[in-house]
Amino acid sequence: MRWLRQLLGSKRVQLDPGRQQALLRDVRHRYGVGSPVRFPEQVEAITRMLDDDDGLVVAAQMVSEVADEAHADLQAQAHDVHRRTGRRLLVHRRSYRPLWKEAGRALRWPLFALPGGLHPYAQVSAAVAVVGSRASRLGQVTDPDLLLVRVFEVLDLTVIGCEYGQVRVDTDAAALADRLISTAGQVLAVIDDPPRLPPPVREAMRRNNTLDVHDPTGPQVVGGINLGARMRESLLV
Repeated sequence: MRWLRQLLGSKRVQLDPGRQQALLRDVRHRYGVGSPVRFPEQVEAITRMLDDDDGLVVAAQMVSEVADEAHADLQAQAHDVHRRTGRRLLVHRRSYRPLWKEAGRALRWPLFALPGGLHPYAQVSAAVAVVGSRASRLGQVTDPDLLLVRVFEVLDLTVIGCEYGQVRVDTDAAALADRLISTAGQVLAVIDDPPRLPPPVREAMRRNNTLDVHDPTGPQVVGGINLGARMRESLLV
């Protein structure tokens, strides 16, 4: 019966926490704004590194880390605004859009200065791509429902940055937004009882405006992205 034990054992997920930590350190320190390699090439290199179940765990951890650190940063900014002005700002993770509508000019978009050092156009974009491409494996290595919530949080912040003018919409920003939308759809597709789409996504889907997409190195407009249309295409399934 040894063959049966081997067959059954092969269905179990074999994860290596030590390797996951090594991968995370490597991705964190080798890539990002300090690398001489362009962001698209960094994304390709990172996705190749994270091409198995351990890599998927690392990718999921990075997405969750970014969402947690961005929320903590916005809470700290809101506290600082209150300390300086007496103005109270409410920070809700389910939707950051009301916060930005009320006080966007007083806030800094958080994803460019995360304490963990993950860059939205390098490590984060790659992590999102890995999560989407391996969505069918999420149930074996992590909680896909919680991860979907974190993906939507990062998508909310990305769309806010683009729409409120705090982030220059270049090809790297557009690629991140597109990957987040696509990945959210891929994760939704593998959840048995998918949740209702969060308020900022539903609001964005009601729009039909196209944002100009610029060359990262110059002022040229090289395309456009309609975030509402992309969300309707990927998320209304």
